Amino acid sequence: MAQKTLPTDVPVDDFLAGLDARRAAEGHALVALFRDVTGEEPVMWGPSIIGFGEYEYTYASGHSGVWPKAGFSPRKAELSLYGLQTAEGSDALLERLGPHRRGADCVYVRRLEAIDLEVLRELVRRSWEHHSTH
Repeated sequence: MAQKTLPTDVPVDDFLAGLDARRAAEGHALVALFRDVTGEEPVMWGPSIIGFGEYEYTYASGHSGVWPKAGFSPRKAELSLYGLQTAEGSDALLERLGPHRRGADCVYVRRLEAIDLEVLRELVRRSWEHHSTH
């Protein structure tokens, strides 16, 4: 089965311009934070994920693919933050992040203003380093 979510040529600013005012502002703020931490430019992955860098993975089942080293999606109900649970020490940092819920590979946040952006910055940094060395 082919991987569905891959990098696209859609400009990130065009995607963000199509969001409501709050999500667009949060998206721009997250782009700035992720860009600052990773040193990478954002790329659209599929129709709604903004990713930075990429890494290859292979599961025990043999399924393999590529995914952003760091990324997020400013969805209507919540911001989905990808890969923040993988690095060593992430659990302790997530306890300090502020209101959120966790999924399999996502951290979901309703409002960016409700979380500690310095903790988020450290989570992104650790995730980036983890995916750059593993």
